[in-house]
Amino acid sequence: MKTVEPSDVPGLPARRLRIAVLNRYFSSTGGGAEHYSMALVEQLAARHEIHVFAQQIDHQWPGVTYHQVSQLARRPRWLNQLWYAGVTWWATRSGFDVVHSHENTWHGNVQTVHVLPVKYKLFHDRHGFSLALRWLKVLTSPRLLVYLWLERCRMSLRRRRAIVVTATGLIEPAALAYPACGAAIQVITPGVAQVVGPASEPQRRSARLRLGLPIGGRCVLFVGNDFRRKGLPTLLQALAQLPKEAYLAVAGNASQIPLFKKQAELAGLAQRIHFLGSCKQMDDVYAAADCLAHPTLEDSFAMVVLEALAHGLPVVVSEEKYCGIASLLTDETHALLLSDPTDAKALAQALQRLLDDAALRQRLTRSASQFARQHLWAAVARQQETIYQALCKPSR
Repeated sequence: MKTVEPSDVPGLPARRLRIAVLNRYFSSTGGGAEHYSMALVEQLAARHEIHVFAQQIDHQWPGVTYHQVSQLARRPRWLNQLWYAGVTWWATRSGFDVVHSHENTWHGNVQTVHVLPVKYKLFHDRHGFSLALRWLKVLTSPRLLVYLWLERCRMSLRRRRAIVVTATGLIEPAALAYPACGAAIQVITPGVAQVVGPASEPQRRSARLRLGLPIGGRCVLFVGNDFRRKGLPTLLQALAQLPKEAYLAVAGNASQIPLFKKQAELAGLAQRIHFLGSCKQMDDVYAAADCLAHPTLEDSFAMVVLEALAHGLPVVVSEEKYCGIASLLTDETHALLLSDPTDAKALAQALQRLLDDAALRQRLTRSASQFARQHLWAAVARQQETIYQALCKPSR
């Protein structure tokens, strides 16, 4: 259980590999897993032959071959997951040096796990009658049975396989759920393409104009696809406690906007909240903001936080218990950490500090850029390459 470094396998030949990448939704409007797999593909395409197998493709990159995978049905999702696993197994069963799966599939010699294991979420800390009830639920649910079977297969080490998790906080849950693979789990955290740094005032005004945001005032940014799980309800309560010059820009899943627009109206905050929808290009979004609020209830890593740090934004984020990247951050140095992401008063106080204290903002901005430079996608791709080359090295 360690973070992979290129030096871990000395003398590996830099041979060109034929690599299949499995991710059902290969789109920039997807979540963290999609961004992670796309960034790796972009970094590796110059040195290897990359083939992407996806059901939804909204991505073009020189040298990458895209394979559209059929979709049996959108619902039920478990049936589509099973279909995708079967189709991609058939398509990649030969002709590839590496099959890298970001999905719950039974095949693939590199398995990247982005979220808590299903088995862990279902059974961890369950005992006696509670455990029996949970098993009854599983045995009467085709969905859960399929997900558990696929997960058990992908976490199996019967074949030569590497299991990668994207945050240190996933190591223990994965090892508890699947003890046999505990020692084989490796960590490769996400990265950023470059460190942009903080926007100048003219850049901030221009970005706000392009996005239709108020040019004046203080902009608090929220980014996420699952608004509720990422803490938007608490952030709405916190916004009500901030001065009226502070407003909120929300970027992410457009399908959730109507519900939260209604909540904003009921709270009398409609004029202070601006919903941007899904944004393919996030540079303007980060440049327009004064700070990022990420009071998430559950995040394996939170790539949005790393991206905000790369843009020099001061950040308020949930502590390690709720958010994986927080395990790498120091409170008051890299960001302000929340011990309870549901505490609207504490969140409002933290945001008020960022908006009022110029010295604090400058300190966090400097540390943010330094932190982001240690997590570039180029270095992440080299770590992933080390795993590929080790798997392809002939056995003695």
